Amino acid sequence: RNVNYGGIMSVNGKKVLHMDRNPYYGGESSSITPLEELYKRFDLTESPPESMGRGRDWNVDLIPKFLMANGQLVKMLLYTEVTRYLDFKVVEGSFVYKGGKIYKVPSTETEALASNLMGMFEKRRFRKFLVFVANFDENDPKTFEGVDPKSTTMGEVYKKFDLGQDVIDFTGHALALYRTDDYLEQPCLETINRIKLYSESLARYGKSPYLYPLYGLGELPQGFARLSAIYGGTYMLNKPVDEIVMEGGHVVGVKSEGEVARCKQLICDPSYMADRVRKAGQVIRVICILSHPIKNTNDANSCQIIIPQNQVNRKSDIYVCMISYAHNVAAQGKYIAIVSTTVETAEPEVEIEPALELLEPIDQKSVFASRSYDATTHFETTCNDIKDIYKRMTGSDFDFENMKRKQNDSGEAAD
Repeated sequence: RNVNYGGIMSVNGKKVLHMDRNPYYGGESSSITPLEELYKRFDLTESPPESMGRGRDWNVDLIPKFLMANGQLVKMLLYTEVTRYLDFKVVEGSFVYKGGKIYKVPSTETEALASNLMGMFEKRRFRKFLVFVANFDENDPKTFEGVDPKSTTMGEVYKKFDLGQDVIDFTGHALALYRTDDYLEQPCLETINRIKLYSESLARYGKSPYLYPLYGLGELPQGFARLSAIYGGTYMLNKPVDEIVMEGGHVVGVKSEGEVARCKQLICDPSYMADRVRKAGQVIRVICILSHPIKNTNDANSCQIIIPQNQVNRKSDIYVCMISYAHNVAAQGKYIAIVSTTVETAEPEVEIEPALELLEPIDQKSVFASRSYDATTHFETTCNDIKDIYKRMTGSDFDFENMKRKQNDSGEAAD
């Protein structure tokens, strides 16, 4: 996220210095290579076996995320032209967990009618719901069908269409991509727009609504770092941060190796200011190396699986993000599946057992905790964070068109 901020703020005319104590781009959202480095990071005493192939063939994300094809990050990449540094592949499938099995997520009328998730009568009701969502226009009351987008709750909308609990589960968690059921008591407009985003993203490429960059997510921060440099930003790797300099309760600079770089505003991840942040939660992530695609995914080389919280008696969902050698992140014939969820008990590894069972057999497993990113396998929540920080720093809403105009005004630099 910090690299994204830096690139976008540079385009916005801010003077940006980005310091990273690590020797690689991206911090917690980097892709680790070679495989030997990943083994070191997780204190695995043995070296990778020969069956893992060449270490340099691996680029393993620490924080797995997909891009919604019509989502906010894709728009940021297009408007900032960071896409010139990246190549993407469509993720081959999006699945949802029900009763111990996984099913393809139905998001169109045709898929709804063919889905094994529902009985015949429920399919018809769900189809009517999807038609309602597709036609819904918050600026045209004729499309409301008695629903007030600002006061009718999403729970009431589900009731209107007589949808059962299983359908509500995959609609709210696999289409609208909510992490909990809190949204049921909120006005329905945001949920309707989220389902529209899923459907529009799916319509772009057909297999799923998600994209993933070749060579791993570490390509994203590198792309934004190049963008920042084009607009005058400075990026320093291997630069230790010795102290955050405060005056009168405000940040005024960063001290590194005896020098102080003064600033008006500072953005950093929580680990740089551990004494000034409050732990609000924790995410457990498990990196699993496989020699096979996940069962019941039509041998997909990449996919997302969402386990809605109600299906496993939890308060938050469990996510599985799987990519493979097809994306230049693993050796030939190898797959990387990363399980993540918000920790709810004192035994987090027990919490993710339903997901790990779907992945068996597992060649290698590494467990770690994270506090900086949520458990979702998409970038929409992260982009909301970026837009929020942008507004705080500039005093104005994040406007893609306005950013594009700024870029065009700086065309000489961009060339």
